[in-house]
Order: sequence, then structure tokens, then C-alpha cells
Amino acid sequence: MAPPGPGDSGDPFQSLLGDLMNMLGTNGPNQWEMTRSFALNVATGGNAEPNVEPIQRIRLEQLARVAELNVIEATGMPVSPDGRRLTCVPVGRGDWTVRALESWRDVLTSMAPPAGPNPAMPPAGEDPADHPRGEDPAGGLGGLLGQWATAIGPMFFGLQVGSVVGHLSHRALGQYPLAIPWAPSDELLLVTTNITSFAEDWSLPEEEALLWVCARELASNSVLTRPSVLGRMEELLVDLAESAAAAQQALTGRLGALGASEGVDGPGMDLESLQGMFGDPEALLGDLLTPESRRSSDQLTALAVVVDGYADHVANVVGTKLVGSHTQLAEAWYRRRIERGKGEEAAGALFGLDLDQTEVDRGRAFISGVLERAGDDGLSRLWSSTRSLPTPSEVDAPGLWLERIDLPELGEAQEG
Repeated sequence: MAPPGPGDSGDPFQSLLGDLMNMLGTNGPNQWEMTRSFALNVATGGNAEPNVEPIQRIRLEQLARVAELNVIEATGMPVSPDGRRLTCVPVGRGDWTVRALESWRDVLTSMAPPAGPNPAMPPAGEDPADHPRGEDPAGGLGGLLGQWATAIGPMFFGLQVGSVVGHLSHRALGQYPLAIPWAPSDELLLVTTNITSFAEDWSLPEEEALLWVCARELASNSVLTRPSVLGRMEELLVDLAESAAAAQQALTGRLGALGASEGVDGPGMDLESLQGMFGDPEALLGDLLTPESRRSSDQLTALAVVVDGYADHVANVVGTKLVGSHTQLAEAWYRRRIERGKGEEAAGALFGLDLDQTEVDRGRAFISGVLERAGDDGLSRLWSSTRSLPTPSEVDAPGLWLERIDLPELGEAQEG
């Protein structure tokens, strides 16, 4: 008779865990491809999306050109960092999902816990009695459970990301359902299926809704590609990603410890606790927003809601000139924003953003406060430099922001 293999034991469950560990440790699935496939399935329901009709592309390009000229006039800024025209591209939910994942890939992958078994556990196939932790009364099953739990940590996080971005595609009207940067591109995405549904839900003319969304997306792009805004947001996102990775690593340690803890099944495994964690997603995912990342989250949220409020303002300015239903559109958009679906809530939480109605109103109130005190000239100073970006406390007091940016910088004051 042949000797037993690495996953071959008298216990079928233990044999299965051993085989799974061999797969995950050697030729397991590519984590990013798995995330991408899962996200695409959530976005499309597993169905192939039809190609966008050429006539729709032509219509969008015509509307986008009109919107672009008016956004440049309203903001005094180019819509792209190099001043070149953007091509507004109509896409489906699946295409939007794939592009969003690629654009956010560096940040998302840096959030994930590192793959690999818990070094405190014996490798799959190793006799637990030969391991420094000593004999496992469960015959090695406790160690295998711990290894399996820690190995699937990155996989579970990848599935979480895929679900979040896939669901977000059902709510995205354009490229910026979240006011966070995308990778540099000469294209600006608009999810025309969702825009059509938005117009129908609120009994709005579809072409006017398309023009209004174009204006808002172009305004968002003009701000989020500014070096001062882009640099600051990337800095905050990196800080949050590092904190999230640490939290995920702590979760991995908790999962691994269950395989070697004193539980109801005796020393070596705690099946009851393991089952409880997998039955409670909140317990499994943990709190990614650690105390260390709270400050970065507050700063990113404050900046994001001001960007959103500014884009709303620009869309209203353009809409007043070009869109007959601009009042209804602005109201419908606001209602839609404060009634965010689970895709937006989860995506905001993933990036450390608090996007409830209080925060939405906070950003809009800041923009209104600046306009009341300093008009469009004051508002245009928002994006002139990193120093001009409002702090979280200044978002609640636009007058203080205006006073601060009127003060000379330290070097100028000393020279004077």
C-alpha cells in the first residue's frame, strides 16, 4: 500500500483541510483575478453586457463638449491637468467595475493582509508532535484549522472588495460616485444605463440628465486632478491603507489563534469560536477604521465632502444656463446622495469615508458659506495650493478658512 500523502489521513475532514492548504500555499488562485471576477459578476449578475450603440456615443460626445466649455467657464480651471480635452465614454456597469478596480488597485492591494500561513502553526503535513507548540490532542486538526483560517484572510478581503466595487457600479452615474482620485486618463466614464434609470425614476428628460451629470463629473475631475488635491488625497489614502492592513493582519492573527486556543473541543482548536466568527461578518472583518486612522479619515472625509459640494455647485451653475429641469435635477441628485445604497456606504467605509447625510450637508454648507462671504473669487481659491485646502474644523466654519488663507505664510511674514 502506498504511504499516505500530505493531505491523506484517517480523518476525511482533516484530509480536506490539508488539501486546501496545499492548494492555497502552492498553486492557489490569483487573488486579484479572483477579486476582479467576483466584482464583475456582482456588477453584471453574470450576464454579458451589450455594447454601447454608436449613436449614443455620438450624442454623449456632443453633450460633453457643451458641458466642458461651460464647466471651464464656471470654474476657471481646465478639466484635465494638462489642459487637453477629455473624451467622455459611455460604459456599462461591468466595464466601470473593471476600470475602477484597476484605478484603485494600488490602494486596495495595500490594504490586504499578507498571504501565507501563520508561522505559529505547524506546516500542513507536519506531525504536530514535532512542532514547538507540542502535541495537539486533536491530532493536528487544530493546527490545520488555524492555518486554513489565516490563509483565507487575504482571499476573504479580496471578495469583500469585489462585492463592494461591484455593488457600487449599480449606483455610479459617472466616474466619481466617491470623491477620490482615479489613475490619470484622457477618458471620463459615464454609466449611461444608470443615468437613464435615474432620469426615469425622477421623471426627468434623459438628455438633460445626461448633460447635468457630464457637468458634475467634469467639475469633479477638474478638482481631483489638481496637484494640490491629488497629492493630499493620495497621502491620506496611503495612511488609511496602512492602518487597514494592520487591522487586517490583527484579524488574521485572531483567526489563526482559534486553531491553537483552549476551546470547548479541548486544547488545539476552538471550533465554536471559529464558527461564530464566520457567522458574524462584522466580527470577521473587524473595525478597519482603527483609532490611529481616525484622524486621516476625518481629514479625507472633510476634503471629499467639500469636493462633492463644489461639483454640485458647478453642475447647478451650468444647469441653470443649459438645463430646463435643473431645479428638479439638483433636488433629485441631492435626494439620491442622502439615500445612498449599500454599495456607496460600503465603498465609503472601505476607503475610510463617512458619507452620511450630515457630512453631505456639511460640504454643501461650506460651499454656500464661502460664496456668501467671498463670492466666486473666494471659492476659486480653494484649489490653488495644498495650504488652501480646508481643515476639518474649517469645513464647519468657512469664515475661519477665509481668514486663514488671507494670512501671509510664515516665510512671507518674516521677510516683511
